[in-house]
Amino acid sequence: MPRRNSRFIFVMGGVLSGLGKGIATSSIAKLLQSRGFSVTAMKIDPYINVDAGTMNPTEHGEVFVTKDGMETDQDIGNYERFLDVELSGLNYMTQGAVWKSVIEKERNLEYGGKCVEPIPHIPDEIIRRIKKLASRNKPDFVMIEIGGTVGEYQNFIFLEAARRMWLKYPDRVMFVMVSYLPIPAKVGEMKTKPTQTAVRTLQSAGIQPDFILARAEKPLDNKRKEKISIFCNVAPEDVISSPDVDSIYLVPLVYKEQGLDRRILHKFGLKAKASDLKEWKRKLVDIPKQAKRTVKIAMVGKYFATGAFTLSDSYISVIESLRHAAWANKAKPEFTWIDSEDFEKGKKDVSVLKDFDGVVVPGGFGSRGVEGIISAIQYVRENKIPYLGLCYGMQLATIEFARNVAGLKKANTTEIDPKTPHPVIDLMLEQKKNLASSRYGGTMRLGNYSCHLIKGTRSYLAYGENNILERHRHRYEFNNKYRRQLEKKGLVIAGINQKQNLVEIIELKDHPFFVGTQFHPEFKSRPLRPHPLFREFIAAAIK
Repeated sequence: MPRRNSRFIFVMGGVLSGLGKGIATSSIAKLLQSRGFSVTAMKIDPYINVDAGTMNPTEHGEVFVTKDGMETDQDIGNYERFLDVELSGLNYMTQGAVWKSVIEKERNLEYGGKCVEPIPHIPDEIIRRIKKLASRNKPDFVMIEIGGTVGEYQNFIFLEAARRMWLKYPDRVMFVMVSYLPIPAKVGEMKTKPTQTAVRTLQSAGIQPDFILARAEKPLDNKRKEKISIFCNVAPEDVISSPDVDSIYLVPLVYKEQGLDRRILHKFGLKAKASDLKEWKRKLVDIPKQAKRTVKIAMVGKYFATGAFTLSDSYISVIESLRHAAWANKAKPEFTWIDSEDFEKGKKDVSVLKDFDGVVVPGGFGSRGVEGIISAIQYVRENKIPYLGLCYGMQLATIEFARNVAGLKKANTTEIDPKTPHPVIDLMLEQKKNLASSRYGGTMRLGNYSCHLIKGTRSYLAYGENNILERHRHRYEFNNKYRRQLEKKGLVIAGINQKQNLVEIIELKDHPFFVGTQFHPEFKSRPLRPHPLFREFIAAAIK
């Protein structure tokens, strides 16, 4: 059974990025957890950004917010969903944060006048942060995903930290490489050479992988497995086939079938109880396969397009939350991404929304595409189509209601129009100083805040309790000066933060489902425990 000392498993990528290192890390963590071990996971990003909060979502993907308010990479969300845990800022680090800490220590004479250098002081700080996470949580396993791919100059400093940890704790450190095996169309044969090159690059950094996860369109055959074994210095049974699958929640089962968790425990000299993934398989594999109903959801937003491609990663937590909720309602979700600028520019008529069972407007910032979103909200309100607005989606729903129901024709948010005569959404008081001083990174209202639900509202019935904790990421808020005026016209205030008297949830009566939240409920949805608001939204959409 588990010992006192934590084991550390580093996961790194080869050949190209975007192979699913985060899902691989989450899946290995889930397998170990299913055998009775306590597991946590950490993401290391090679960027000089101090956190993910200032990154463009179309370039980097969703910004996931932890309970304590750290703005992180979307993989932290994957870890939370797979492990059904709440992580903290300790589970995330960037190269920028590491260098910032080292420089601050140097300025404070914490190095005692030494010449501070990239090696060894940067790896020392990385190792210190990893150990701090292990010391705080005392898990049996710490999964550590290193972003990017081996061979990139940004990654070397993290590989060096991993190598030095292995030198100090050789019986407690293990390395997993996720690598790609292409199948060129004109050749028709799976090629191992890119993976061989990636492993040699890793070996040149002083690291020998214990396992290779072979990502490919198709399952790995024995011939390819033997070739990788010979040229990459790993046992054939430690080359794990990781083909494309229909659902990310299948990946732990794919690894389990090949004995990956058993091999990891064997190498660490650990014994554990039999793996228990019955509920995981039943709810996330069997029920989705058996579901006969399809629920059609339109996602209306502005972080989808990048050239000719659609980036669903911008809202990955929202999409996963909708999947969890659909499966809980024994339905298959079918998503359509609609760029709100298409409504503004006349490329699409807002009436296309009549073909959907429900509409979601997720979070966002800025003026681009906003009038298109507002026209979409008006259409679903008037045509009784179930609606769920998240953060900006709640704020824009308030603006739409103020304009078209309360008669405040020029109502707006001061984020878009600072001179609007009716600022129904306004900058939070404490945020005005931040923006005046150009303090942007890590200064929003972030992380868990309490919300008191009003009895009798749809939200109260969904949660089944009065007081909840939800995660936030915003600077602007519902302007209480307009609260009574909008309530008289039929807007329902369903949830408030009592300490700051902030509106957290709005609803409409006489509508199948119309709910907007200032917080981000998608951050707390879990595969086996769908978020109450997503669950009820999908139920209404099915009806």
